[in-house]
Amino acid sequence: MLKSVPKIFVFLFICILADEHDHVYEDGEEVVLWMNTVGPYHNRQETYSYFSLPFCAGPKESIGHYHETLGEALQGTELEFSGLDIDFKGEVKKTEYCSVELTQDKFEAFVYAVKNHYWYQMYIDDLPIWGIVGEISDSGEDFYVWTHKKFDIGYNGKQIVDVNLTSEAKKKLSPGAKISFSYEVHFTPSKIKYEKRFDKYLDPNFFQHRIHWFSIFNSFMMVIFLVGLVSMILMRTLRKDYARYSKEEDLDDMEKDLGDEYGWKQVHGDVFRPASNALLFSSLIGTGYHIAVVTMCVIIFSILGDLYTERGSLLSTAIFVYAATSPVNGYFGGSLYARMGGKVWIKQMMVGAFMLPLAVCGTAFFINFIAIYYHASRAIPFGTMVAVTCICIFVILPLTLVGTVLGRNLAGQPNYPCRVNAVPRPIPEKKWFMEPSVIIVLGGILPFGSIFIEMYFIFTSFWAYKIYYVYGFMLLVFVILTIVTVCVTIVCTYFLLNAEDYRWQWTSFSAAASTAGYVYLYSFYYFFFKTKMYGFFQTTFYFGYMALFSLALGIMCGTFGYIGTSYFVRKIYSTVKID
Repeated sequence: MLKSVPKIFVFLFICILADEHDHVYEDGEEVVLWMNTVGPYHNRQETYSYFSLPFCAGPKESIGHYHETLGEALQGTELEFSGLDIDFKGEVKKTEYCSVELTQDKFEAFVYAVKNHYWYQMYIDDLPIWGIVGEISDSGEDFYVWTHKKFDIGYNGKQIVDVNLTSEAKKKLSPGAKISFSYEVHFTPSKIKYEKRFDKYLDPNFFQHRIHWFSIFNSFMMVIFLVGLVSMILMRTLRKDYARYSKEEDLDDMEKDLGDEYGWKQVHGDVFRPASNALLFSSLIGTGYHIAVVTMCVIIFSILGDLYTERGSLLSTAIFVYAATSPVNGYFGGSLYARMGGKVWIKQMMVGAFMLPLAVCGTAFFINFIAIYYHASRAIPFGTMVAVTCICIFVILPLTLVGTVLGRNLAGQPNYPCRVNAVPRPIPEKKWFMEPSVIIVLGGILPFGSIFIEMYFIFTSFWAYKIYYVYGFMLLVFVILTIVTVCVTIVCTYFLLNAEDYRWQWTSFSAAASTAGYVYLYSFYYFFFKTKMYGFFQTTFYFGYMALFSLALGIMCGTFGYIGTSYFVRKIYSTVKID
């Protein structure tokens, strides 16, 4: 029952006619072989329609396929009917189904695909199958294409639980040659349970390797050490500060004036001064809350529902959750803007609602134009663009408005423990390592270190042929990242305030957000040393979407840093008696 919950959400939200196939077959019932995409093995994101190569379809009349989810359409799924006749438990001996005469253009297309190690993907009963187009001779001068597909389909009762493809009968490519394609099908009983049929596509040796467990343990120990260190240092230091300030309260005004006053207490009249550019800052914080909620929900849904087993379901769920939780953005962004004295709240709401969607859509549409030029299946259909635009305008915007109104009315009144001075206090000179710019650069190192290993597994699952399924690990890393980010930004903010610099809002946000900068730098290393991508399209696709990933991560981490620091600042200034 739990596995169906995210799918129900997706269905209700997107309102697209779903495939009602229940994966149960009667003897002799048609089994559809869908041809999906073809592309270079070294970049699974660069894909083209299967029939963009001069393959030919079987004689059976074609049938239409409708995208079941918005995520399936956005991911470039191009399912086309193979035309092959396959019936449940029906044996098919080697049968020729079509032939292609190689003109010069078709010959060059096949040669290019073989040279670049093109693989194609197919689906039978939603189970993916991969096959290679051809191979190069040992001399490197001759090129061959596989012409025979042998399907071994395992069934348990009335359900298909296993599919294997064997490519046979390679044919040398030469201009003018006639190439005939054939297939055969064998059904065999299997003991694999239907619920476990996707396990063969997972790679537990990779994702649950000792280094993965060690990285989680190492990050967990870092959290314990960092939390203990922060608690010990801050409590000892603050205790001394409290004692010193309490002693100063017993002195008369003359002695106070002659005394050497310094430290975080001296900026009590400015520490709660609104951040510069409050509209942008509050919009970022609201968006950060939003991203954090979406991330947590999607991880939990993935753990409960095994979303990786359905095409596009993870992306569809993320879109639905993002739209449905839009009031979170409006509530926290709108309330913070109101507490900072903001007046143009409608503008703030618009910025908060469309900040991330515009960045995502702008980048995606730019890459889409490149994909269209290259005739890649990643090109987003016009109808899908319209659907995304409608979601932003008719779902996200109204819900953000509701959240903003609630936030301004329920949590929009400032309740700071200290009054804000009318005239800002001048910021004294300090040592170079206490400057906000230095603190910002250093602030993201430890949080990045806590997620460094997990980034490798996530990158590999997205940019290589690995299916990420260890969402329990991701949940642990998410919690670890949150704790480490909060602890580091609290320490950074304490040092900043102790240097009598009250510009802590942007500093705490940026110091935590700098984690994303290190992630993006790591993506450069991964691109050049861990992948074999090349060409303008692959490079643009990779760095464009990595920039979006880093942007979202930076906003979320920056929000974590601000939340923790805000609580810390309110706590220490509410404890000290201010005249």
